[in-house]
Amino acid sequence: MKYKLLELKKELKEELTHNILPFWMDKVKDENGGFFGQMTGQNELQKSAARGGILNARILWTFSSAARILGNDAYKANAEHAKNYIFDHFFDPEFGGTYWMLNADGSVADAKKQIYSQAFFIYALVEYYRLTNDAECLERAKELFYFIEKNSFDNRKNGYFEAYSRDWKLLDDLRLSEKDANEKKTMNTHLHILEAYSNLYRVWKDPVLEQQLQNLILLFTDKIINQDSFHLNLFFDEDWNSRSTLISYGHDIEASWLIDEAALVLNKTDIVSKVRPIVLKVADAAAEGLRPNGAIVNEKNTATGHIDTNCDWWPQAEAMVGYYNAFQIRGNTAYIDKVLKNWKFINENIIDRENGEWVWAVNENGIKDRKNDKAGFWKCPYHNSRMCLELIERIAPHEDSIEK
Repeated sequence: MKYKLLELKKELKEELTHNILPFWMDKVKDENGGFFGQMTGQNELQKSAARGGILNARILWTFSSAARILGNDAYKANAEHAKNYIFDHFFDPEFGGTYWMLNADGSVADAKKQIYSQAFFIYALVEYYRLTNDAECLERAKELFYFIEKNSFDNRKNGYFEAYSRDWKLLDDLRLSEKDANEKKTMNTHLHILEAYSNLYRVWKDPVLEQQLQNLILLFTDKIINQDSFHLNLFFDEDWNSRSTLISYGHDIEASWLIDEAALVLNKTDIVSKVRPIVLKVADAAAEGLRPNGAIVNEKNTATGHIDTNCDWWPQAEAMVGYYNAFQIRGNTAYIDKVLKNWKFINENIIDRENGEWVWAVNENGIKDRKNDKAGFWKCPYHNSRMCLELIERIAPHEDSIEK
C-alpha cells in the first residue's frame, strides 16, 4: 500500500503542476489585472464575462497554498497578482466587506454581501499571509471576521444568516445560487465559515474567534448533521428546523474532513474526541453515493427517491481527501481503496489533458459535460488543487518508511 501511496503522491503533483495550475496561469490570467471571469465548456475564453468574488478568492487561496507547500516562485507571483486585484477592486471602502461580483472592467456589478463569499476571502487572505507574512492581508481577514460576527451572527438562536445588501441589511432573497432554497441558514455557508475560521485561527489565537470556531464545530455535530442518517441537512429556517430533503454526497464527504480539521486546529482534546467518531459516520454515510467504478454521484432527494447520477468534478476531489482523512483516523485500508478507485475514475473521466483543467462533470453513461464552464463563477481551481495539496502533504510522512 505504501508504494501505491507514493505513486499516488507523484501523480497528484504531476496533475497539479503540469495540468491544473498551468491552465489558470496560461489561459485564464488577465495580464492587465486579475483573472478572466469565464471559459466555456468548449474552452472559449470570455474576456467580457463578469468576475465573481468566489472565483477570485479561490484563485488567491490556490496559488498561495501551492506556493507555500511547493515553494514555487511562479505560483507566488500569481498569488500576488490575484491579491493585488482583490485589494484594488473587491473591497467596499464605504461599508466594508467584499462585493459579490465585478464587471470585466473592475467596476461593481453586484455589491451584495453574501456571507459565503466573505468567508472565502478570509480563507484566501489568511493563506496569502501564511505564505508571505503580509500584515495587511491578515488585518483585512480580521476585518471580514468582525463584519461577519457583527452583522450575520444570530445572537438569539445561533448560526449565521446568509446574505445582505451593500450596507448590511438582511436581504429577502438569501440564495447563494438559483438552485438553492431561499432559507435563512444553510449548511453550505456554515461549512465555509468553519473552513475560513479554522485557517484564521491558525495564525491568530483570538479568544472570540476561538469561541466562534468551537461553536461552529458544535453546530455541525449537534444541529446540521442528521443524528439518524449522519448525512448533512442542507437548509434551515431561523429556528434550525430542517427545510430540505436533499442529500449532497459531495458536501457530506467534504464536511467530514473539514470538521475534523477544525477540531484539530482548535486543539481541544474533548472536542476532537467528540468529533472523530461523528465524522467517520458522516464519511461512511457519504459512501452511499459511491459507484462501483469509484465515482461519487451528486445527490439524492429522500422525499422522491430521485438520484442525480451526474458526477461533478468537485465531489470527486472532496472524496479523495475525505476518505484519506478517514483512513488516517481509523487506519482501515478500505478507505484507501476508495481513494485509489476514485483517482482512477478522475483520471479516466474528469481530467482534460488536451485543453487543461477538469471538465465540469461526466454523466452515468460516461458523457463529458461540455455545457457548463471550464472556468467561471463556480468552476475554480480550489477543490482539485486543494485535493492534490492535501494528499501530497498527508502522504509525505510515509516516504521515509518506504524502502527504496
